[in-house]
Amino acid sequence: MSPRIFAGRFDNRVVVVTGAAQGIGRCVAERISAEGGSVVLVDRAELVHEVAGALERSHSVTADLEQFEGAQRAIDQAHKYFGRIDVLINNVGGTIWAKPYEQYTPEQIQAEVQRSLFPTLWTCRAALPYLIEQARGTVVNVSSVATRGVNRVPYAAAKGGVSAITAALAMEVAQYGIRVVATAPGGTEAPPRVVARGPGAQTEDEKVWYQQIIDQTVDSSLQKRYGTLDEQAAAITFLASDEASYITGTVLPVAGGDLG
Repeated sequence: MSPRIFAGRFDNRVVVVTGAAQGIGRCVAERISAEGGSVVLVDRAELVHEVAGALERSHSVTADLEQFEGAQRAIDQAHKYFGRIDVLINNVGGTIWAKPYEQYTPEQIQAEVQRSLFPTLWTCRAALPYLIEQARGTVVNVSSVATRGVNRVPYAAAKGGVSAITAALAMEVAQYGIRVVATAPGGTEAPPRVVARGPGAQTEDEKVWYQQIIDQTVDSSLQKRYGTLDEQAAAITFLASDEASYITGTVLPVAGGDLG
């Protein structure tokens, strides 16, 4: 079923989408563009320029958002290109390894947190002065219901941090007319990634551990299935829009009934 497009919903809005080269981020950017928004697509993969080139009113930036300097540069370029930022959608993150916690090395634990927590911390910090100055704006973070799940403890910790950022920052910035919200996706079907997050399951044990994630994810969903990219994008774009103007500090599970 094709997604329902709400023509004009993002007219006269500038929206920054991180992790926009593929997956949920790309689907969100394409939908916002179709609904009239001007979009800045940010990713560390060069593919983001090709994706942006197919959209109207778009600009693309390559940046490593795991470092504050990368996040600041991306946000500054977005603001310079369009003159303002109305919405920031923080979509960067994702499990790199799937294994029981005792199997992670300290370096892998740090890498998981660096990947799935710091891009949201850094881009929020970089964008906030612009949003406060204009006394308006919306931040939509992408957390996860995997905060309650198997074989992803470091990722769960990082995404739990994203949910905490959402609640705490919303309290701080409501006085400036800024909303901060989040979705918590469950398992989501997506095409094979052009740029992989990690090495993938290689050993027999790693294949078993990854399958355990799939089985647990489906079992935890009341609908007993994975979601689609369009289902995730629909929730994100709703929260980013003025239709959600009385929603802030909230994390919306989008996981077929799994609350995480």
